Amino acid sequence: MAAHSAVLSMSKIFNPFWGGRFGNTVKVFGTTLTSHRNRSSRNPPPAKYGGRHTVTLIPGDGIGPDLLNHVREVFRFSCVPVDFEVVHVNSADESEDDINNAIMAIRRNGVALKGNIETIHTMAPSVKSRNNLLRTNLDLYANVMHCQSLPAVQTRHKNIDIMIIRENTEGEYSSLEHESVSGVVECLKIITRTNSLRIADYAFKLAREKGRSRVTAVHKANIMKLGDGLFLQCCREVASGYPDITFDSMIVDNTTMQLVSKPQQFDVMVMPNLYGNVVSNVCAGLVGGPGLVPGANYGLNYAVFETATRNTGKSIAGKNIANPTAMLLAGCMMLDHLKLYDYATMIRNAILSTMNETRLHTADIGGQGTTSEVVQSIMRNIQSKGPLISER
Repeated sequence: MAAHSAVLSMSKIFNPFWGGRFGNTVKVFGTTLTSHRNRSSRNPPPAKYGGRHTVTLIPGDGIGPDLLNHVREVFRFSCVPVDFEVVHVNSADESEDDINNAIMAIRRNGVALKGNIETIHTMAPSVKSRNNLLRTNLDLYANVMHCQSLPAVQTRHKNIDIMIIRENTEGEYSSLEHESVSGVVECLKIITRTNSLRIADYAFKLAREKGRSRVTAVHKANIMKLGDGLFLQCCREVASGYPDITFDSMIVDNTTMQLVSKPQQFDVMVMPNLYGNVVSNVCAGLVGGPGLVPGANYGLNYAVFETATRNTGKSIAGKNIANPTAMLLAGCMMLDHLKLYDYATMIRNAILSTMNETRLHTADIGGQGTTSEVVQSIMRNIQSKGPLISER
């Protein structure tokens, strides 16, 4: 196999498969391919050791270890200047030592790529979700996913292009619950003005950055007048500072109905934690399933990338049939965050070429290809473009 000794020239990238909805700017899974000038203001950790970045890698459970091995394979083949520090987390261990080690490694490196860690519901109530501990300890308050239709994937709806911004550290996931008396459980939903304002501001800033025209807040303020009412009030306050972006709101139950009947009406959506979980999974299903959609968790100081739907795929682990697309695209989002734009674009375009031109699909989207066959096709596509030199 021919490895690439230099990054890919932006001027020689083949035309992407679909464009953004505004002007001539091309957007693929949230990334603008035509220009690097208007990138996010979030600063990645500085590169170390001769321009190489060290990234924490958490294999997780189920298909996570297999898919992350494929990410490493594609990165090595493409000569991506990233080194992985592997930290294992044992989801069956009641001790929090493993997750604390992972959190320390992310604090050290600033960035992580992870498989989902199983939350075993039969364990004692005192055992907290490892995924939640990671997000709350690192204050990864914003979860971002971009659900976009792929031309070669057969789905009921076409032309879906939705960005979902989910509050990531509060709500029902605060794990504040107890049994008041036998048979009566109290579970607290936490919504703060501080977090609601910053997640709303994040959504509007991202909408403006990506050339989006509308932000929809999803809520249940008709019933939870104080909690969701506070969230909705904060969204309205922030919206007043963005007169160029249309703001509206929708009750969560109506939102799910509207998504499955006419998803094209949505542009950017912002919502509390639990609603974000539900809406994210619905939207992933609309564009072809969990194997296609990447996700990212952002805080002020750290970023963690993973598949958008938090599903371990335990039943298909080790069978070489899992769809590697979502995890590979999460890796591309991570490369964008590290400002390794040319590498991200090179790998992303190879993934989309395999999906849309070669049409090599895994079983979850109606194909017969294996995981390793899809990855090999992606690397052949990278190889076919040749070792191009980036423009200076």
